[in-house]
Amino acid sequence: MATTFKLNTGAEIPAVGFGTWQDADAQENAVLEAIKAGYRHIDTARVYGTEKAVGQAIKKSGVPREELFVTTKLWNNKHHPDDVPQALQDSLNDLQLDYIDLFLIHWPVAWKRGDELFPKENDKAVVEDIDYVDTYRAMEKLLSSGKVKAIGVSNFSKAEMERLLKETSVVPAAHQLESHPWLQQPDFAEWHKSKGIHVTHYSPFGNQNEVYSKEGTIGKMIEDPVLVDIGKKYNKSGAQVALAWGITQGHSVLPKSKTPSRIQANLEGDFKLSDEDMQKIRGIDRKLRFNDSSADFGKDFFTDLDGKK
Repeated sequence: MATTFKLNTGAEIPAVGFGTWQDADAQENAVLEAIKAGYRHIDTARVYGTEKAVGQAIKKSGVPREELFVTTKLWNNKHHPDDVPQALQDSLNDLQLDYIDLFLIHWPVAWKRGDELFPKENDKAVVEDIDYVDTYRAMEKLLSSGKVKAIGVSNFSKAEMERLLKETSVVPAAHQLESHPWLQQPDFAEWHKSKGIHVTHYSPFGNQNEVYSKEGTIGKMIEDPVLVDIGKKYNKSGAQVALAWGITQGHSVLPKSKTPSRIQANLEGDFKLSDEDMQKIRGIDRKLRFNDSSADFGKDFFTDLDGKK
């Protein structure tokens, strides 16, 4: 049986989701393949440009809507409270859906209002003074419309989360953030649990490409000897162990692939690790963050979190 977790709304979120960032042209087939393989949790976002493909795949799959859990995200150019309802409607139209299971603020930064996804002046993002608290309050209002079942955030710092809880009335159902065995953030994970906020890991495989650092090439996280070694015990790969590490904590994970064999293999990362194995993985936390858009997005993110360079 596929693992699911209960959100603070009472809804169930499947532990393994299917990520659709990048390769927009390949997504319709990939999502169709994923649904066929058994995925019931699909993650997209306005800025990915994949909502139409996801919508087509869902339609073609023939799987009843109520069996699927679909997440999308509000982009930075639609943070003004007046723009939020239409932004949701645009996503629903492209997805060909009546409602979204989870709607997230993608980043805690607001850009110039309009249709330009990346508004720039002198090569810099045009930032607007719109408070993410006001954006979130506009999302709260959408809950009564039935078009959104749950709301949450992505890429917030701890201070931003605490302020959000203090100044809004709906506790976020989920926080989607970068997490993997090389960026574990145990204290932050524990904090979410204490507030009843579900955590979803994006980039659960860390770096898929080689990353260069002062020590030279650091290799791929999924080839970390500790993960590979633990995998042998369960007859699983290092990548599957990385997914199980998240799931064992009660978090959902968003692997992505367009290769049918990998799509299937990622689903098989849905298993639990022993306490002893979790302890071993704790030892490989490098506090290494691969996705920090601070330089390009006009705001310093993750300032109070691990992995900030």
